[in-house]
Amino acid sequence: MCLAIPGKIISFEDQIESVFQIGKVSFGGIIKKINLSLVPEAKIGDYILVHVGVAMTIIDEEEAVRTMNFLDGTGELDELLN
Repeated sequence: MCLAIPGKIISFEDQIESVFQIGKVSFGGIIKKINLSLVPEAKIGDYILVHVGVAMTIIDEEEAVRTMNFLDGTGELDELLN
């Protein structure tokens, strides 16, 4: 099953090439570098859904928290974020 995980953008990295925008995203305290190219309007503090290292869409905080709580309750977060 494919799963998108919500995370919060905490910073943007300097762009090496114009095609890819990389940012640091927090997933409940775990920080990962994520490709933000598909959400060029995203800004620091926005919540996004991430699938295989790529941000797919911006979501609101309520949806992000609800999804993280569900995934945490299923025990799937440890496996997905490591």
